[in-house]
Amino acid sequence: VQLQASGGGLVQAGGSLRLSCAASGRTFSNYAMSWFRQAPGKERDFVAAISWSGGNTAYADSVKGRFTISRENAKNTLYLQMNSLKPEDTAVYYCAAQRSVWGSRRSTAYNYWGQGTLVTVSS
Repeated sequence: VQLQASGGGLVQAGGSLRLSCAASGRTFSNYAMSWFRQAPGKERDFVAAISWSGGNTAYADSVKGRFTISRENAKNTLYLQMNSLKPEDTAVYYCAAQRSVWGSRRSTAYNYWGQGTLVTVSS
């Protein structure tokens, strides 16, 4: 499956952004999906995960209550709604896919990655 992330940009602290990840090439509903992020000089960290049908979600503690992951299988698209953004949310955000297990927080568990979209939150 090919993944294309979009929707990043520059936003002030307290603002909102919605990221999208368009999938192509394979049956999207066969893949559990996640968002990860990587700040400059840091490791790639788990942000949120969603199961194949969208019925189950999981979040990193740092974004719980502010971010919402969702998917529309009919549109082959994954979303990340980000509210109450903070400067520490600044990072490149990546969508990732795998078939076997949903909710893994290890980047090595994912077979497919989007190219990343940059989110910059100014204070």
